[in-house]
Amino acid sequence: MGTVISWVVATIITLPIIGYLIVFICTKQLTKNHRKAVNFALNCSTLLFIVSVHFIIQTIWDISLFWGICLLMIVLAMVVVIIHHKHKEEIHIPRVLKGIWRLNGLIFILIYCVLVIAGITINVIRVF
Repeated sequence: MGTVISWVVATIITLPIIGYLIVFICTKQLTKNHRKAVNFALNCSTLLFIVSVHFIIQTIWDISLFWGICLLMIVLAMVVVIIHHKHKEEIHIPRVLKGIWRLNGLIFILIYCVLVIAGITINVIRVF
């Protein structure tokens, strides 16, 4: 039983799209609202994309850039706070946190896609 659970967790971390789809389908069935299901699934899968980016980097180049990921998230948070302050002139914490989380989700989905393509390319080149 422990092996099955570890296999499922490992699959969801390395393929966060599966985690996104599971959350999306369940939420869509419960709420019957497509927009809420997409937003909730993206919010939940952001953490999966962040973790998977870390492990993909570790797998491809055999280094840990956890500090770089944390630094990127801090810089993104600073950007969101500065932009929010310029537009609203007052920082509304829940909106800022939501913006930070969504921007992280977008950036890490893009990084994940680039790393998957890079990983496949690098492994194909190593074979030949």
